[in-house]
Amino acid sequence: MTLPEFHLVNGEFFVTDEVRESFEENGFILVRGLFDSEEVGKLRKCMEESEDIRSHAYGRSDGKGATSKLCIWNMPGDDVCGVAARTRKVAGTLQQLLGGWELYHYHSKLMMKEAFTGGAHLWHQDYGYWYQNGCLYPDMGSVFMPVDRCTKQNSCLQVLAGSHKLGRVDHYNIAGQSGADPERVRLAKTICEHVYVEMEPGDALFFHSNVLHTSDQNKSDMRRWVMISSFNQARNNPTKEHHHPQYTKMDLLPNSAVKECSKMNSTMDKMFMDPKNDKSAASLKSMN
Repeated sequence: MTLPEFHLVNGEFFVTDEVRESFEENGFILVRGLFDSEEVGKLRKCMEESEDIRSHAYGRSDGKGATSKLCIWNMPGDDVCGVAARTRKVAGTLQQLLGGWELYHYHSKLMMKEAFTGGAHLWHQDYGYWYQNGCLYPDMGSVFMPVDRCTKQNSCLQVLAGSHKLGRVDHYNIAGQSGADPERVRLAKTICEHVYVEMEPGDALFFHSNVLHTSDQNKSDMRRWVMISSFNQARNNPTKEHHHPQYTKMDLLPNSAVKECSKMNSTMDKMFMDPKNDKSAASLKSMN
């Protein structure tokens, strides 16, 4: 498919009827240049220099000999990364795409796939395991924001267009990862187009929590670092306490906030997650 692409207009992003229809049809939209080069530089600097990220990052094996590093935080905080997640063009855009209901920050993560060694992620839906957290509705979504180029060579994100319409697929614990039923994925591929989402630093992919997506091992000589911020609707407050937060009010920030922020480390508690507390995959039935 020719992937629809959208752009900012005079520094703002507008969810037009065309944008909304594309999201509803495909389950995602790709916005080119959501962050300009100055903003990307600040985001990259924050990721690379943050003492908090460095001390809370951990490795996760893909069960196939490769490992990805990640760092997960539950509260956005007031550093550059946290500010970016709360801007109108990020959280505000997703809020409109999901119907306009109030959103709150569910968590963010930095996915660090290093050159030659970055691990793969199985086909999955985010709601496949968020369902286990007591979120009754799939009215949730994420924003995928790379600070490095994402190509087929260095394991760009892959999605099945329109797969959010399939509803939640059964998920299993497969080699320690949350993976969608492989047979269901095989069938989904016969009716949903398999799209490689190649992106430049500053682009952003907004996607629904039921979109099936995956990424391969990074066997290239190019690093692939991406921040993914996930949001839940306030009215979908989880019915049980778990390793991600219940509803916490989030104030949207103007798009200028990223350039105005100089903090590489948050002065607010971001509630970095201990991987031992992540029960997402462990709560699923194992598939041998």
